[in-house]
Amino acid sequence: MLEAFQTTFSFWPLTFLLIGTAAGIVVGSIPGLTATMLIALTLPLTFTMAPTTAMALLVGEYVGGISGGLISATLLRMPGTPASIMTTLDGFPMATSGRGERALALGILASVVGGLVSWVFLAVLSPPLSLLALRFGPWEYFALVLMALVMLATLSQGSMIKGLMAGFLGMVLAVPGIDPSVGQLRLTFGFQSMAGGFSLLPVLIGTFAVSQIFKDLLYLNEKLPDVRVERRRIMVGFRDLRTHGANLLRSSVIGTWIGILPGIGGNIAAMVSYATSKNLSKEPEKFGTGHEPGVVSTEAANNASIGGALIPLITMGIPGSVTEAVLIGALIIHNLQPGPLLFTTNPEIAFGIITSYLVANVMMLFLMLFAISWIAKIMYVPRHLLLSGILVFCVIGTFALNNRFFDVWVMLAFGALGFVLERCKVPLGPFVIGFVLSPLAEEQLRSGLMLSDGDPAGVLEYPIATGLLVVVVLTLCWPLIRRQIEAVRKPVG
Repeated sequence: MLEAFQTTFSFWPLTFLLIGTAAGIVVGSIPGLTATMLIALTLPLTFTMAPTTAMALLVGEYVGGISGGLISATLLRMPGTPASIMTTLDGFPMATSGRGERALALGILASVVGGLVSWVFLAVLSPPLSLLALRFGPWEYFALVLMALVMLATLSQGSMIKGLMAGFLGMVLAVPGIDPSVGQLRLTFGFQSMAGGFSLLPVLIGTFAVSQIFKDLLYLNEKLPDVRVERRRIMVGFRDLRTHGANLLRSSVIGTWIGILPGIGGNIAAMVSYATSKNLSKEPEKFGTGHEPGVVSTEAANNASIGGALIPLITMGIPGSVTEAVLIGALIIHNLQPGPLLFTTNPEIAFGIITSYLVANVMMLFLMLFAISWIAKIMYVPRHLLLSGILVFCVIGTFALNNRFFDVWVMLAFGALGFVLERCKVPLGPFVIGFVLSPLAEEQLRSGLMLSDGDPAGVLEYPIATGLLVVVVLTLCWPLIRRQIEAVRKPVG
């Protein structure tokens, strides 16, 4: 850990960590642009970087992107990121009553505290969990991947059927290319360009960046209200820590543990934390009217969920949310295998992610406190200039991957597919994670079948794998079980 801190504070990692955090705050504050989109868009820029520097940049963007959503959620009632949806309930009423700077100050404080608390869990739990994961065999890994995909599909917004369909579609689109077991081409339909399958980077950029551009084109002429922010009025102190200390700690712990669960994410963490604070409050009727504890609970939880989601990513190679799926793609692009072996083969990367997360939270505090008035003005950049510039970078970055236009067409095709899926209320999270995790699931399933001589029942000989599959079955059957329970409780006549 000390060596990782030493590396993080060297010139290039620290510089790109600062750039990533600042860029994340700016992008997160602009409605419609997300941290996931920014990370996917900047992946091509990391090709020539050292892996530690690349991950520092991306982790900084992640932290800044989630934190920056607070600005537009408070001032415009338009959450910059999905994780800031609940912040609008109390942040915007505070802004309309002349306390916008106070809401921003409390949100910044909560974001930092949530990040620091979740960093403690990340630093303490990751090494021993990676040692535990080293004992996992093929069946355990297959069951773990299946559980992550099913939980994301069932817990994401929309119906469970649509989530499962999206995950299955992502897995199907990962099949074309070379069969990893026999080395033969499959589902290429005679196109030589598809011999390597669909490259991960064009898929990620298309799904998150290009689809968002298509979506924003529908609201190109939308006018935003002009809101002013005075930096000198954004102040926090130890008095705020004493006043909101219990709420900060409770919400941070809730956000961290919800972040650990695959597929839930910061928006659910914020909702659970907000509901918990409201239920425990002596003044629950004030929530939603501009109540300070409401802003504190949501911002502490959604930022703490980042540290929680990083735990399964670096210990088991399982993404806790869609953004982690993109980070897994970044590790793969740099020829790094996310999972328990990361601590053994590349400990500087694993511990570098941990230390970068801590430093990014400190940087985010100072950037938000001293530059928030200028950051807020960026929300009013003409949308047509912004989107055209982003599209240019999408094309350049995708083409630079293999110097072929086939990847650009793949990017545009997946952008159109992502746009259509969102218009049909089909979540993109299960789709992307299905695409990312499908090769790993196939590899582990085939290895497990080889161990059991082709008998799928061989999984029952492994207690951990069996337990994970039981969780999968219960998750799939839970809507039916809940319906039966409600039917039994419903009074007759």
